[in-house]
Amino acid sequence: MAKTIAIANQKGGVGKTTTTINLGAALAVAERRTLVVDVDPQSNTTRGLGFGPDPDRLSVYDCLFNGSAETHGVLDTDVAKLKLLPAERDLLGAELELVPVEHRESRLARALESLKPAFDYILIDCPPALGLLTLNALVAADSLLIPVQCEYLALEGLSEVMATLQRVASALNPALSLEGVVLTMYDERTNLGRQVQDEIRQHLGTKVFKTVIPRNVRLGEAPSFGKSILTYDVRSKGAEAYMSLAREIIER
Repeated sequence: MAKTIAIANQKGGVGKTTTTINLGAALAVAERRTLVVDVDPQSNTTRGLGFGPDPDRLSVYDCLFNGSAETHGVLDTDVAKLKLLPAERDLLGAELELVPVEHRESRLARALESLKPAFDYILIDCPPALGLLTLNALVAADSLLIPVQCEYLALEGLSEVMATLQRVASALNPALSLEGVVLTMYDERTNLGRQVQDEIRQHLGTKVFKTVIPRNVRLGEAPSFGKSILTYDVRSKGAEAYMSLAREIIER
């Protein structure tokens, strides 16, 4: 059965989508059957894996309102063993549409249940806000991976998402745990980057991955070509970092 990891941070611009795409690709390259689920209405993960807008395509929206994901739009990507459950613009209205729905927090969990035997890992890219879509992802997940940008106020954003994890675990998903914190956009040349890293490691210890994702031009370019960094430039520092992160997750 697949291990399901939600990738979330209530703060935007921390490398959440970049991590979802490239960690998914790295796990797939490591021979792990991996499904990426795009639950962000911005659809950046879907675009970053090479799929343009298509209002007729089945998507996460259909899973939330029409049942099993098994029959609702799982797509092949250009990485063997990596598949995508895409998002489309209709997901924008899902937050409001879910409000009157019975068991609204667990719709995604129920939809993904039938897919778990077919995969080793399911990665869920969440919106940068705590709404019903993120809540669905956390209820569906076994663990939460938190990308944290190495910048000022990083710890403040981290404390908020940790509090959310505790609330969801106590009220809706007792099995939810912290997969770990991954430091992103790290620039070793700056004092600030080093200070943020030291402070977060001091607070969370082994829950912080050893791998640090560097600030890397090639990582920024890859999504505009609809590719993961492993397809776009496998020799880049960004590709090396995400392969290292995948190894850590597999070993854990």
